[in-house]
Amino acid sequence: MDLATELTTRLETKPILLMTHLVVGYPSLDANRDVIAQMAANGVDCIELQIPFSEPTADGPVILKANQQSLNNGTSVEDCFRLGQEMAAAFPLVRFLFMTYYNIVFKYGEEAFLQRTKDIGFCGTIVADLPPEEGETYLATSEQLGLAPIQFFTPTSTDERMHEVAALAKGFIYCVARRGVTGKQTTFDDTLGSYLARCKEASTVPLAVGFGISNRDDVAMLQGKADMAVIGTATIKLVDAEGPEAVGPFIAGLLR
Repeated sequence: MDLATELTTRLETKPILLMTHLVVGYPSLDANRDVIAQMAANGVDCIELQIPFSEPTADGPVILKANQQSLNNGTSVEDCFRLGQEMAAAFPLVRFLFMTYYNIVFKYGEEAFLQRTKDIGFCGTIVADLPPEEGETYLATSEQLGLAPIQFFTPTSTDERMHEVAALAKGFIYCVARRGVTGKQTTFDDTLGSYLARCKEASTVPLAVGFGISNRDDVAMLQGKADMAVIGTATIKLVDAEGPEAVGPFIAGLLR
């Protein structure tokens, strides 16, 4: 079953799906294991594991700091693959994706990176700085391997651009909830509502909404407007403030 079909099937029994995000190696690989276990136990559908990078241009200060600290800890791309393989095997009900920037993929070797991603049991990749016009081989190789190369809608996307992107979409489309970088609070107003309506009209696969989604009210507001809510910075802040053990109750409370 491909990722889009699986997510659509899950929506038959859930009001909205959840995707979470963490930076591999922050605050440590052992903490990653604890956090992922709690996310899986509390019904998270997808987890994006971010491979740390020195210039994560789409990310706000919290995730930027996490990237830098992970690199300072010595986290390598190989560490990310090994942790990813371990987690995908341990939690088969969760669909795992790598989130990264194209420099990492290029340096590793595009085909080799995607083949390894497939081999460890992941379902796709999110490459934040690779527009589809510059990713023809990435898209083609992903399709050959059965991986979902996640595409983006943004508030500045025209209707024409959305339809162009949707024609290439597999798995789901990541709808950036507002301009700017991750982490800032998103305001749920008529502008966001009309934007998400345009996304839905253009999309042929489920919609995931991220950037500033941080609490139960945010997730509730997305129900009926999107298919999956993406929680990133909020979880990292929680781990910083209260430790990995706080993640389970937080995730459990998002849909209750």
